[in-house]
Amino acid sequence: MGVSSSVLVGLSSCWVLCGSHQGRGSPAINRSFHSTRARRSGGAAQIHLYPEALSFYVFVAPGHGSAPSSSTRPGAQAGDAVPYVDRNGRRSPLLSPAARKDVRHRMLFFRQASLDRVRRLTGASETDLQRYRRELKEGKLPDLLLQRGAGLAFTRELPQGSLLYLIVRAARPERVVETGVRPGYSTAWLLAALEANGLGELTSLGPGPSAGRVPGVRDVGVGQFVAPSLRGRWTLALGNTETRLREVLGSSHGVDLFLYDNGPVAERARFELRAAWEALSERGILLAHHVDANRAWSDFCRLQGLPPQVLDPGPPPMGALPVRR
Repeated sequence: MGVSSSVLVGLSSCWVLCGSHQGRGSPAINRSFHSTRARRSGGAAQIHLYPEALSFYVFVAPGHGSAPSSSTRPGAQAGDAVPYVDRNGRRSPLLSPAARKDVRHRMLFFRQASLDRVRRLTGASETDLQRYRRELKEGKLPDLLLQRGAGLAFTRELPQGSLLYLIVRAARPERVVETGVRPGYSTAWLLAALEANGLGELTSLGPGPSAGRVPGVRDVGVGQFVAPSLRGRWTLALGNTETRLREVLGSSHGVDLFLYDNGPVAERARFELRAAWEALSERGILLAHHVDANRAWSDFCRLQGLPPQVLDPGPPPMGALPVRR
């Protein structure tokens, strides 16, 4: 069954990079991508409904939305497919006002030691960090995440979301890559900071593995937390394989910030850390989540002549290592 329309929808500002390699994500999603092509009529986008994936895809014609150039969005091409994925994803339960307040507080919680490390990592002043923190406190991002289902489970899975925002605001990266994206919790923090900077693009490789994640986290659809208003600087690269990551890194002209969050498998972590390090720019920063899941991060830091570098203890802890020291 196919349904077509000549209207553009809110997702048209997000660009998806679909490779020929199957990842560990939903086969239905990947089948739909690989079995379709953009159909353009008079320059308008068309919407097609694919029942096997229970998702609809938007094909954006050149000249509509904020079309990326290949120099800023690794590998993205006009007409790539954009998914509104997983309509069957489980919705988080409604939270009471008190519970929402508690989750929001956890989202914006900072340890002073972690703030000091962000300052040393990026060279930001204390005044700058205070200003960025005020932006978060007065801004809409925490409430937007709550509205889209980011409850307590996600503040426990990634308590460093607000730190990611501070790092991006302070370092002002132009090219950001993250791996292991699923609902897009870290993605939303990164994109919000890029938008506040008025600079930079994010490429997210996924879908990430569900192994090691609590049910409240692994049962949410890919990209669910990334609101349409944040998608203008985002490329979602489907096909979570080593080959796919090489393509993403190889098509960029130096990565300024790389976040590894692609599961607990040590062999994959070692590969990604090495590949990312080689692709980082002179001012690049390497971040890794769940650095206690295996020895990959500690071994990598020791290869650089350093003890394991921890940005924030979490749990789970996040590591950070700049190219320039």
